[in-house]
Amino acid sequence: MAAGGGGSGADGASSGEEDAGGPEGESRYLAACRACGVTPVSGLLRRRPGPALSLRHRGLGPRGAKALALSLMVNTSILTLDLSDNWLQGEGAAAVAEMLKENCYISAVDLSDNKLGVEGAKAFSAMLLENTTIVSLQLSGNEFDDQAAKYLADAITANSKVEILDLSYNMFGDKAGEILGTAIAENIGLKELKISWNHFHSQGAAALVKGLGANVFLKVLDVSYNGFGNSGAAALGEALKANNVLEELNVRNNHISVEGALHIAAGLKENKTLKRLDMTRNPMQSEGCCGVLKALQANSGTGIEILDLPDIPVNKELADLCDAVKILFPNLLLRRGGNTKLQRKSPLKVELQTQPKVISAMTSSESLPAHARASSWMRVEGAPF
Repeated sequence: MAAGGGGSGADGASSGEEDAGGPEGESRYLAACRACGVTPVSGLLRRRPGPALSLRHRGLGPRGAKALALSLMVNTSILTLDLSDNWLQGEGAAAVAEMLKENCYISAVDLSDNKLGVEGAKAFSAMLLENTTIVSLQLSGNEFDDQAAKYLADAITANSKVEILDLSYNMFGDKAGEILGTAIAENIGLKELKISWNHFHSQGAAALVKGLGANVFLKVLDVSYNGFGNSGAAALGEALKANNVLEELNVRNNHISVEGALHIAAGLKENKTLKRLDMTRNPMQSEGCCGVLKALQANSGTGIEILDLPDIPVNKELADLCDAVKILFPNLLLRRGGNTKLQRKSPLKVELQTQPKVISAMTSSESLPAHARASSWMRVEGAPF
């Protein structure tokens, strides 16, 4: 096995001997390796005592995972466990899951990119029906499909302790959207759900989002890089009207056109709690962007603080709307194409923009032809919008 340093951090063990790197923990791990017929991971043997154990990219495999799980069964010092990219497969996932049924100290687990498949989903679902300690669970990139979704949905419905769940980069399709949507509606614990880079399309996306409208706990939802289309966007618009908890929504790259953007705009017109919305990489065109901005104009109680719109040419109507919205909401960070170099506009800049003739060093946009006003606005503000 490859050698390397393990995770480190503030000393969270009540005694060094309880830690996985302490004498007792080390002897327990070595014994488990002998029993499973695997070579011990040197990084684990050399790690300093602390609450975080990180063994990423170590090629543990199913047997290596079983040996580690046996050694952690009675461990009381490790609070964070990162085993991402170790080719654990379903067998290794089952071993880790059995350990987590017994261990009531580990609260954050990362098993991303381990090819867990349906068997792994089944094992972790059974574990989550018993475990009451885990609050953060990363399961991205594990080849979960619609069949795996059935098991995961059971856990999402019943478990109220997990607050952060990452199911991105999997193989969920429309059937999974229906199954998981129902589970999300019934869940009473999740605060952050990442389910980007899957295969949710119109019907499945709409079913998934339908659960959002009924959920009163979820604050962050990332469904980027799917295929929501206008049907999914319409469902999002309706959900935004009903939901008064969600604060961050990422719908980047979801084939949302003008029609879909206007559906989301209808939701924004009534929503009071959403703070951040990312709509980049969608073919919304200028009309769709204008619709979103007009919705904010009409909603004096909007909570939007950061709005990311697609990277499109800025015409006169869009430039004028940007001006009007930024005057109305001076602290709004409005970005085009996810440009992170922009700074939040200060009230001073708003005042200067509304009185351009006072600034001798700048050319007043009022003196320019209509077709040039947008580019002038961008130069003055140093921003995409």
